[in-house]
Amino acid sequence: MIEEVFEPELEPIEAAAVFGDRIDLARSYAAALVRDSDLLGLLGPREMPRLWSRHILNSAVVAELVPPGKTVCDIGSGAGLPGIPMAIVLPGTLFTLIEPMERRSDWLISVIDELGLKNVEVIRARAEEVGEVFDIATARAVSALPKLLRMCIPLVRHGGEILALKGSKAAEEIEEAKRIQKKLGVESFKIEFAGARLLSEPTLVVRTKLV
Repeated sequence: MIEEVFEPELEPIEAAAVFGDRIDLARSYAAALVRDSDLLGLLGPREMPRLWSRHILNSAVVAELVPPGKTVCDIGSGAGLPGIPMAIVLPGTLFTLIEPMERRSDWLISVIDELGLKNVEVIRARAEEVGEVFDIATARAVSALPKLLRMCIPLVRHGGEILALKGSKAAEEIEEAKRIQKKLGVESFKIEFAGARLLSEPTLVVRTKLV
C-alpha cells in the first residue's frame, strides 16, 4: 500500500496583509509546524494542505478582537493555535499559552524561543490548575461552549471576554450555554466574523462577555 503524501499549503497571498512586516515570523512558525507536527502529533498530515488557511490565518485574524493593553490566555493551546499567530500580529500584547501535555508545552517553549517572541509565555497545566486571571481567554477546538465556559471563566476577570473559535454549530452551542448563563455570570453572547476584510472564509468567533 502506497502511503499518501500531503504537501504543505503554499503561503496564500492574504498572509502578507494579515501579518504585515512580521510575515517572516509567521513563515518560521509555519515551517516549525511542518517540521514537527508528525513527530509530536501537533497537526495531522491531512491538515498540511490547509495549514495557512485553516490554522494560521484563521487564528491570526482573531487578533482584531483584542483591544490594546489586554492580557490574553490561550486555553488548551496545543500547537499554539490561536495564541502564537495572534501574538505575532500583536507584539505589544502579553499572551499566556496554557497546555497540559508535556511534549506539546515543551515544543511551545522551544518554538517561542526559536521565533524570539518576547510577548508569549507557557504554563504547563490544565485550565483549572492555573491560579492567574486574564482580561481575555481564547480557545480553539477544545470543547463545546457550555463546558468550555466552565473551564475559562475562572481564568477571566469580571468584565472580561472569552473568544471561542467555532464552526457551523456555534448558534446551537450558544443556545445550550444560555441555560447556564446566569449561573456562570455571563452578560452576553455575540457571533463575530474575524478577518472578513482579508479572508475569503472569515473566522467565526463566539464572543462571550462576563458580568
